[in-house]
Amino acid sequence: MAKKFRPPVEPRSFGSGLIVGCFLVSMTYVLMSKKDIGKDQLSVYRSSPLVLDASALFRFMTLVGLLQATSIKALHLTLICDVDVGSCLCFCLDEGHEKAAEESDLERSEAIDMPDDSSSAASASDVLSEEESSPSTGDKSDSNGSHRLVDGAAGRKPMCDVSGYRLDTCDLAGDVRVIGKNSSSVVLVVPPDTSGTDRNESWQIKPYPRKYDSSAMAKVRPLNLKSLNGDPEAPRCSINHTVPGILFSTGGHCGNCFHDFADVLIPLFQTAIPFRGRVQFIITNHQRWWMNKYRPYLTKLSSYDAIDYDNDDGVHCFDHVIVGLRAERDLMIHPPNGGNYSIMDFVKLTRSAYSLERDRPWAPDQQPGNKPRLLFIARGGTRKFMNLDEIVPMAEQVGYEVVVSEPDFYDVARFAHIVNSCDVMVGVHGAGLTNFLFLPTDAIVIQVVPLGKLDWIATNFYAEPAMGMGLRYLEYNITVEESTLTELYPRDHPVFANPESIHKQGWFKLGNVFLKQQNVKLDVSRFRSVLVKALELLGEKRD
Repeated sequence: MAKKFRPPVEPRSFGSGLIVGCFLVSMTYVLMSKKDIGKDQLSVYRSSPLVLDASALFRFMTLVGLLQATSIKALHLTLICDVDVGSCLCFCLDEGHEKAAEESDLERSEAIDMPDDSSSAASASDVLSEEESSPSTGDKSDSNGSHRLVDGAAGRKPMCDVSGYRLDTCDLAGDVRVIGKNSSSVVLVVPPDTSGTDRNESWQIKPYPRKYDSSAMAKVRPLNLKSLNGDPEAPRCSINHTVPGILFSTGGHCGNCFHDFADVLIPLFQTAIPFRGRVQFIITNHQRWWMNKYRPYLTKLSSYDAIDYDNDDGVHCFDHVIVGLRAERDLMIHPPNGGNYSIMDFVKLTRSAYSLERDRPWAPDQQPGNKPRLLFIARGGTRKFMNLDEIVPMAEQVGYEVVVSEPDFYDVARFAHIVNSCDVMVGVHGAGLTNFLFLPTDAIVIQVVPLGKLDWIATNFYAEPAMGMGLRYLEYNITVEESTLTELYPRDHPVFANPESIHKQGWFKLGNVFLKQQNVKLDVSRFRSVLVKALELLGEKRD
């Protein structure tokens, strides 16, 4: 999928500055990514490539004087996304081509559609249009939510922040009243201000941290937030809470393992952990199967039963409510935004939630006579290993005890214990790799990257998060001979000769060819060197 991002600015010509800007940003990316890691098929990533989100890229262009915030005519940024995980990596400048954004139908097929126990999520077209108002209020609007400020005055900080490209959040303190079933509203009651500086606020947001992704946000219920001056207009409280509340959604792409962690569980950890369990979860797009699946996390983060926001007809009153979850990059926590907590704290919480005993992998001097355990992540759909019957005996000859297992959609605990019992995990690029968070620290992740110039996806969605979680990372890029695409296309086809031309046809085409149609048949002798390298790494002493 290739989405277009258009900054909300006034037009003026910028001519060749765009071309120069493209060059500078591209060169910055090349210099900082340290892409030249050798010609061998085995790569150990030890550096992080530069990733610019839309706002960062825009600020960079303005900083170097190539563009001005009020002097852009037709700046189009192409958002490159990974269809398997439903995430977006970087933004590339595109010189004004008017192309409609493609729907991520392929991505939806990757996530498993489960029956939803809650009310249907509103579509993007249901979002209320923004009313015209004075420029002094700083009103903004987008396809996934809108807000408006009425009677603007500089009396207090706005209760919602919609400046981020990834998410909108609101932080309400005072007399906060949450009404779910019939009105989908959150009301902040403000004492009347006799000084004449009252300000009523009205916002609409979707509390899911992927607001640039229309296919995800179409499955998230919009919430209306407003402030009222004085109590008479506010609904009466039916339940008074003595702890803060966090209101978020389990809609969007939930049901896909990657998104369960990247969009909800890790952001929820960041948002809730400072409260040390004394916080009430309020969940829209509530899905009973999802709650049961991840209950160990929820009970670690909150001492109270979650409120099913869509089906609760009470008026819940709080002194403090956060709407939306904190999130930066997928599967990562970046201090200082993460506060005093890191992704390793989430890993520790995971081990506690599922009673995972191992925090260090196999070592030859500690466990004489035992072999290190090697796990192959089996996939039931696309990007399958086609010759495990050859690979497994080879791995055993190298010196491993081999386990082949497929993640269990419902029983997270069972698979978490399997992963934690292993020292090396091998998987083809895809959401199943997310399970590396159950590995012991210093264990090894081997990502098999399919054909199709997908190294940028592999690095940002799995390589960097794995290393951030204290794991060692190896990468194996398959050759043409190892791809089943040879059974579908002639060898002179652009799929092999010029994969960039497939990229240029849009994300749907790229994903359909390289992610949906492709399976992997590993070269036994070639892949053997990767497993030997992993065994050598396990034998190295670590601090």
